[in-house]
Amino acid sequence: MAELTFDVVVIGAGPVGEVAAERAAMGGLKVALVEHERFGGECSYWACIPSKALLRPGNLLAAAKRMPGVPIGDELDAAPVLARRDWFTGKGDDTGQVEWARGAGIEPIRGHGRVTGEREVTVGDDQVITARHAVIVCTGSVPRVPPIPGLDAIRPWGSREATSASEVPARLGVLGGGVVGVEMAQAWARLGARVDLVITGPRPLPKLPDFAGDLLLDGLREAGVRVHASSGLREVSVVDGGTALTLVDGTELVVDELLVATGRAPATGDVGLDVLGLPAGGPLAVDESGRVSAVDGGWLYAAGDVTGRALLTHQGKYGARVAGDTVAARARGAEVSTEPWSRYSATADHHAVPQVVFTDPEVTSVGLTEAREDSADRVVDIDIAVAGSSLHADGYAGKARMVVDTERGVVLGVTFVGQDVSELLHSATIAVVGEVPLDRLWHAVPAFPTISEVWLRLLEAYGL
Repeated sequence: MAELTFDVVVIGAGPVGEVAAERAAMGGLKVALVEHERFGGECSYWACIPSKALLRPGNLLAAAKRMPGVPIGDELDAAPVLARRDWFTGKGDDTGQVEWARGAGIEPIRGHGRVTGEREVTVGDDQVITARHAVIVCTGSVPRVPPIPGLDAIRPWGSREATSASEVPARLGVLGGGVVGVEMAQAWARLGARVDLVITGPRPLPKLPDFAGDLLLDGLREAGVRVHASSGLREVSVVDGGTALTLVDGTELVVDELLVATGRAPATGDVGLDVLGLPAGGPLAVDESGRVSAVDGGWLYAAGDVTGRALLTHQGKYGARVAGDTVAARARGAEVSTEPWSRYSATADHHAVPQVVFTDPEVTSVGLTEAREDSADRVVDIDIAVAGSSLHADGYAGKARMVVDTERGVVLGVTFVGQDVSELLHSATIAVVGEVPLDRLWHAVPAFPTISEVWLRLLEAYGL
């Protein structure tokens, strides 16, 4: 039985695990990074990167059609789109990520890692690694599969299959109106598939303001997606020539592929939680520094989707920076403060989580999307109708929302929906995180003519 010793062992080498390992190594610690699939993880090969590569050409084509005088065609050429996606994912070759780890002073170890004791990780059947200071779990999340009759008789697509398919399906069914569902529905529709999107509510993205879902619904239909709203999937069966879907409202559909995009769950089913007396399959609850609260001794940490906090790559990397820095600081005996907004506290998880849905229109938000109950918060809603948006695209349609704490005079949250609004989001994030007073924000003059003028219109609508 091979035995190794490191200061820190990180399980999971996706973007979150890589960042946690890098921060710990930057702090002078000897770090092992364990991965059972591909170094670079879900985001690099099956999620964020390939999905955006599939979406971008369709967004550009739609934008070009809104600009008179631009010579364009009516359809995308799927082959080069898929080839470009494959270039970004390296066709699954993780050699570059392994080389990066070694260059960062991190030891990459390939195999399935499980916690098998205090500060102990076993990789595969016989390689035992001991951590002097900490083990950091960054194993991400896995798709949730609903118990729909007949679903187990087919091989439905998950997010991985949806982003890595080598051919455009003639008929694609999509179940779920969350981010994965709407992004993949629009991407494949614009690549030539006939897409049927099935959602349980009246509009997609139910966690966001109604206007976001309504504008996105228009965009999906413009892209050719057939949306079956206020419905659901009752039953699946195999028929000649495809898969039959029976919807809750009685509609019958036949598709070649079915994407099930009904949410994700922390990937903790096989990382050794039973050894620690914790239930497998649930999130690893952590404190603000990333330390797992339920494990004695303070040696187990977690970051990213596995914590159940904010299932977003950028937010997971933020938590990984906190966890890696905290482990390194505690290892050298430094004082660690987890007061809000300190370096060792993932405070933004609770107050300022930015998110972009890369559809057309784009949907972005940070912080609160609604007023708090029993508060003096005020919600300001306006159309995005400024010189910059009018010049950006003919018929530009977009909306903006600002949630304000009227007692303190600061922004608590912002939502933007419209073509190319994702680049506005970081300014909103800075306003929320920095708690910039509105009377000071008034002096942040937006350049003319840009879509950023919407900030001035929001402040004017508030009454400044």
